[in-house]
Amino acid sequence: MIPGHLQAILWAQWKSLLHFRPRAGVAGLVLSGVAVAGWYGLWTGLAVAAGVFAAEPGNRALLASALPRGLMFVCGYWQLAPVLAASMGASLDLRKLLVYPIPRRELYLVEVLLRVTTCPEMLLLSMGLAAGLSLNSAVPRWAPLPALGGFILFNLFLSAGVRQLLERVLAKKRAQEILVLLLVLVGAVPQLLLATGVPRPLRVLLVGPPWVFWPWAAAGRAAMGETGPLAWVLLGGFVFAGCVFGRWQFERSLNSDGAATGSAQYRPARRGGWLEWVGRWPSACFSDPLAAILEKEIRSLVRTPRFRLVFLMGFTFGLVIWLPMAFGRMHFGGSGFRDNYLTFVSAYALLLLGDVTFWNSLGLDRSAAQWYYLAPVSFGKVLVGKNLAAMFAVVTEVTAVTLACVALRMPLGMGKVAEAYAVTLALSVYLLATGNLSSVHYPIGVRADQSWKTTSPARFRALLFLVYPLVSAPVLLAYGARWAFESEVAFYVVLAVAAGIGIIYYGVALEAAREAAEVGREKILAALGEGAGPVSLG
Repeated sequence: MIPGHLQAILWAQWKSLLHFRPRAGVAGLVLSGVAVAGWYGLWTGLAVAAGVFAAEPGNRALLASALPRGLMFVCGYWQLAPVLAASMGASLDLRKLLVYPIPRRELYLVEVLLRVTTCPEMLLLSMGLAAGLSLNSAVPRWAPLPALGGFILFNLFLSAGVRQLLERVLAKKRAQEILVLLLVLVGAVPQLLLATGVPRPLRVLLVGPPWVFWPWAAAGRAAMGETGPLAWVLLGGFVFAGCVFGRWQFERSLNSDGAATGSAQYRPARRGGWLEWVGRWPSACFSDPLAAILEKEIRSLVRTPRFRLVFLMGFTFGLVIWLPMAFGRMHFGGSGFRDNYLTFVSAYALLLLGDVTFWNSLGLDRSAAQWYYLAPVSFGKVLVGKNLAAMFAVVTEVTAVTLACVALRMPLGMGKVAEAYAVTLALSVYLLATGNLSSVHYPIGVRADQSWKTTSPARFRALLFLVYPLVSAPVLLAYGARWAFESEVAFYVVLAVAAGIGIIYYGVALEAAREAAEVGREKILAALGEGAGPVSLG
């Protein structure tokens, strides 16, 4: 029985999940509800299918081979998917709860229970497998539930430990971008394997006989009711080791001081460095107050871990994820994809930058956004300064992508380089215009020291499925003109017209955003100034 005070914490977490961002309105709630229902409906369907397959007695021989590999997928998805998706789930803000007379072992229990929110899809899949195996007459009825229950416990303990370990590592400025970038690059592994083939050790792991000393193999054999104690002893050992690891990392996080770690890493900036030069150039091109706003924005972005991460991803992960499809053994899209490879990667890098620079441009300011309403500067000029900083980041990113392609000796001509800049800048105008509207209608405060969390509101990210095709359509028409007329002149003429329409759209959207910012001043400042409670969402 869970003690009453822990039930209160869990109930508060459940209520926070149900009523997260109540200002979304009816339309936002409906859209979010449809997206959530569709996603978890898909996984529920997969769980039912897995259960039906596992319930067939004639599939026992196939299950003995497939079940360990399925559980390997469950374990890998459970541990890696939240990190790769930049969402660490719900967790306790430990230091805010230490003021209460709650034993540490009970806090650890709640932390483990909150790991269910990290990856409920895998919990559904595991439950479907357990139900199907329990109905299989060729499998002992007593085996599936305790075996898969132990496997779920192992994943919960391991997930709790991994989260605590990552949070401490990510508190170090030098390690943040490197670690998260390496984790994100894991997402490009399937593309590389598709182009280069699967190495023999990995092929043995995926299709060879399952090795019993893996946790998923031990759980699979135990769930199938294998005679002998080896699988059960190994499974129990893995559960115990996961519990010890999770508790160890939990205690280390309780005893660590994140604020002290951050202050210990502080070093005064040396005057005259490259950051000083980057920050000073706006004063040579613009007059105040626009130059001051632009300089402040550039300095803030360069010092933000989240921006540095997506900037690095643009010319590393972006290159790797598209490289096999363009130049690998199984390339897609024919020569057209290869010929426009630089443009594809540049546009993809632009989408990565959008989460930091476009969709929630006020998020990093948080409560400091009050200054925009107190200073004798129009809010529209503030947005223009932020947009110019975003365009500077886009141009720098495209330049980095181009230099990376040159370093890899890819076939590039000056025409393709010019096309990449032209298409990316034209698309940026539409994204900036839409981003100004989303920044004032869907504001959310963002902590600048967190490099793994998304910065735009969840309800607006759901709308991006509609936004991206709409804002990309005018630019795509230029490619249609090139194909229809077989002319580069037609391409650039249509692209110039699309850019002109985008500039008109930008001016209209900027004025609408300025008016909305004045009308919704209290709402914007309240959303940006919200603090985190004892239970936080990642």
